[in-house]
Amino acid sequence: MSAENRKILKVLQGETLSPPPIWLMRQAGRYLPEYRETRKTGGSFLDLCYSPELATEVTLQPIRRFGFDAAILFSDILVIPDALQRNVTFSEGKGPEMTPITADEIFQLSINSVFPHLNPVLDVVEKLRATLPHETTLLGFCGAPWTVATYMIAGHGTPDQAPARLFAYRERKAFLRLLDILADLSSEYLLGQLEAGADAVQIFDSWAGVLGEEDFADFCVAPVKRIVDTVRARRPDAKIIAFAKGAGLLLKEYAKKTGANAIGLDWSVPLSFAADLQKDSPVQGNLDPMLVIAGGEPMKTGIDRILDRLGNGPLIFNLGHGITPQALPETVTELVRHVRREEN
Repeated sequence: MSAENRKILKVLQGETLSPPPIWLMRQAGRYLPEYRETRKTGGSFLDLCYSPELATEVTLQPIRRFGFDAAILFSDILVIPDALQRNVTFSEGKGPEMTPITADEIFQLSINSVFPHLNPVLDVVEKLRATLPHETTLLGFCGAPWTVATYMIAGHGTPDQAPARLFAYRERKAFLRLLDILADLSSEYLLGQLEAGADAVQIFDSWAGVLGEEDFADFCVAPVKRIVDTVRARRPDAKIIAFAKGAGLLLKEYAKKTGANAIGLDWSVPLSFAADLQKDSPVQGNLDPMLVIAGGEPMKTGIDRILDRLGNGPLIFNLGHGITPQALPETVTELVRHVRREEN
């Protein structure tokens, strides 16, 4: 059976499928009891990401349970700063932390040890492609340079990314250099995932929404375009989804200038605007993750709105951001069945 039969690849090539294929951001994780059991044996969160056996297992868990049309590699956007020896740690209740980077350190960054450090992640991709059902699309991913840079500069997550924005104004040359380094490393990382068996990749720009128009063009659009161009120079057929959370009206230029095959939509994107975007490229999204906690009729109504407005064009059904730990697996089953019109 050809890989072309994978539904998500068909949509990324511009086809309209009814019902649309479905996967969920963060579909492997804390809302699943089997994940919590595996997590107990995995050591630190990064140890879990770098364990080919355990990372493969947690990636497969939601596929076994829900039969999603795509599996997304279980890893984290911060493995690249970790490979750059920024001392990344994850602690319960605090999120990721690392040594904040200075302007001088940016110009001294060594990339020599990055790819050996990331080899275990590529091993996960190989194991997944060998294990997944043939019809399941395998997605790789990376963090977008802007979002990864915000953590590297602040040393932790912040609500409005003020440390990174201030750094970019005061140390523009160093900041643009950091974005270039991250774009080039991310390109090689995604190429490695594609070579290892990923069918397509997604670029996550989770903090795109804090930037004004000009900074968005320089810090989000340009680095993602650099990644897309670099990947396509070696893999002209590469399928790339770009997700710029909170970008709003700027998504139209983002879609046009980055060259991504499909655009991910957060839940704040109006469906009328999403339908306009869909005239030029496939879209992915955009159910509010809170509706998966609410469940029942509110969730079904939200699903129906998306299918009514976007179901007649190339659509990958997804959430507008990652599923939350409060979601119940039974509600996710209900979501999948409703999207696929499988209810009795």
